[in-house]
Amino acid sequence: MKLPRLARLGIIGTILTCVACFTPVAVILLGGIGLATWAGYLDYNLFPLLAVFIGLLAVGLIQRRRGKKQVEGS
Repeated sequence: MKLPRLARLGIIGTILTCVACFTPVAVILLGGIGLATWAGYLDYNLFPLLAVFIGLLAVGLIQRRRGKKQVEGS
């Protein structure tokens, strides 16, 4: 059974947000375009965004589990 669209979105978003959180790529990019002062505020945006994507992943996996139970029950 394929993953629901919501779960796939959660996986992709989680991976991209983790890359942005745990590497200095965002700081380098902000510095390159002259917005290095915003680098101190990245955590205030990226960690809640990470939580949202993990939540989407959880909801998508729950939907998948419910779909499997309905198919098996039939």
